[in-house]
Amino acid sequence: MNDLERFIACMDYKSADRRPNHELGAWPQTRLRWEKENAAAVQNFTWNWFVEEPSLQLDRREYVHVNYDFIPPFDARVLEETDEYEIVRNSKGIISKALKAGTVNGGRMCMDQYLSFPVREPKDFYDIKKRLVAAIPERYPNDLDQQITKWKSRTCPLILGTNCAANGFYWRAREFMGTEALSTAWYEYPDLMHEMMEFYADFIIETSKPVLQKLSVEYFTLNEDFAMKSGPLLSPGIYREFIYPHLKRMVDFFRRHGTRYFAVDSDGDPSLLIPIMMDAGVDVVWPIERAANVSPVAWRKQFGKSLRLWGGVDKREVAKGPEAIKAHLRELIPLIEEGGYIPTLDHTAPPDISWDNFRYYMDAKMALLSGDFSKLDS
Repeated sequence: MNDLERFIACMDYKSADRRPNHELGAWPQTRLRWEKENAAAVQNFTWNWFVEEPSLQLDRREYVHVNYDFIPPFDARVLEETDEYEIVRNSKGIISKALKAGTVNGGRMCMDQYLSFPVREPKDFYDIKKRLVAAIPERYPNDLDQQITKWKSRTCPLILGTNCAANGFYWRAREFMGTEALSTAWYEYPDLMHEMMEFYADFIIETSKPVLQKLSVEYFTLNEDFAMKSGPLLSPGIYREFIYPHLKRMVDFFRRHGTRYFAVDSDGDPSLLIPIMMDAGVDVVWPIERAANVSPVAWRKQFGKSLRLWGGVDKREVAKGPEAIKAHLRELIPLIEEGGYIPTLDHTAPPDISWDNFRYYMDAKMALLSGDFSKLDS
């Protein structure tokens, strides 16, 4: 079977030569650690695991590159810098303070402190909308038509937009306003929030249409990150009132244009929102962050086979070594056998995972994906 056939078989709960082998990636700090621990093992890595990594036998995926971001972007620049920190404005107009300690290739060891956001009151949204004009030529590759011709005979899954290209309703509103201001805006500025959600759905639909009128894709991901360990950052009532109608028409649009699956990405525990997402037509949720006390086994029991699941391998267990890895992976055997589930780390690999432990995990996982469960008994 090729990578496309294998992916569809898994998602449709059918038998296959094995289940898909996917992973999300690794922190820059992790990459540095592994290069020190075993440079020869990683010297040929692409480090782009959403596409492929032959050295790890990761299945290939390809992406239609569509720019769903600001055009033009805000002028990104460093506003203040010391030996300890820097204050920067990024291309989204967000000003933040970031500690320099531990930074590797731009990857921070801790969250930035956010100082200001581009939307402070309703009138500021006008400038944002000017930067999100849908379907302009600058949003597409110059050789899109040639790529479409090639993709019509593809042998691997094709996805519209790279990961985090089409950030979702909550994610984009948080980028516009910040978490604290957004948390009260649903109540203080309901008209603005209705306008914002409608506008963003229109933008995603209209920007996707020129591609999907010529080509169907395997899936589309809306990145949201609207939950923390204790649950969602907005109530089910707010989600259903402001976001659900526009999510539903967005999913309907993608379905009408041949998209097989519609996925939503959120860290934390979004369980309270999953029934509403499923009602809107969402059929994949990932990465199932185990530190938030959720698990793919529990979600399959709770939500059934209509919800496909990706992720759910606890990165904390992988850091503990072979015995912990084997015990942890045993829990996932029934889901791997059943289908509708692709196991990956529940986020990118952090630097507390050694190369030896990660290599052991990948070998053990590949055995499970191929139906060989004996490795967990050795």
